[in-house]
Amino acid sequence: MFIDVHELELHRIDFNQEFPPEVLEFGPDIRQIEPLATRGHAELIEEHHGGRNRTVQDIRLVGRLNTRLELNCARCLEPVDRVVERRFDLLYRPQGSDGGQEELSVNATEAEIGYYTGEGLLLEDALREQVLLAVPIKTVCREDCKGLCPQCGKNLNLGECSCPLPADPRWHALDSLKDKLHG
Repeated sequence: MFIDVHELELHRIDFNQEFPPEVLEFGPDIRQIEPLATRGHAELIEEHHGGRNRTVQDIRLVGRLNTRLELNCARCLEPVDRVVERRFDLLYRPQGSDGGQEELSVNATEAEIGYYTGEGLLLEDALREQVLLAVPIKTVCREDCKGLCPQCGKNLNLGECSCPLPADPRWHALDSLKDKLHG
């Protein structure tokens, strides 16, 4: 859904949409397994910007989304289901509207501003970003996940493997001392 600045000049745009799996791309490690439902509105905020009484047309997106994703466990690679529910209140400024200003420190509010190019923005792009921000950096299937054997790749949650324990390289210096003492 394209949110057009010219339409926002006339009226607020309400949205209530559902995106089936495979419509939004989240990357190779995230699979959407239920439709992504979203509802909210977009409005135009005219902001006086800079010392020359210049007006900037910011797009404000307010709403919520929810979906269910399948991620891989960071330890054992088994699939993990996660429900994502998120409220958002986003501000998008025209690309280049901040150009030409001196470098200033950025406060927390300004760090939350996104940018759009052309005549508006795609709702799908904003939703993709919000879903990716809601997903943890590392997902585990359970806190006590044992992961995979580094030698044979067996899932250690399903049982022990027959691989010998690897020697810890930090002990190699003491191994030579041990040989001298016992030799």
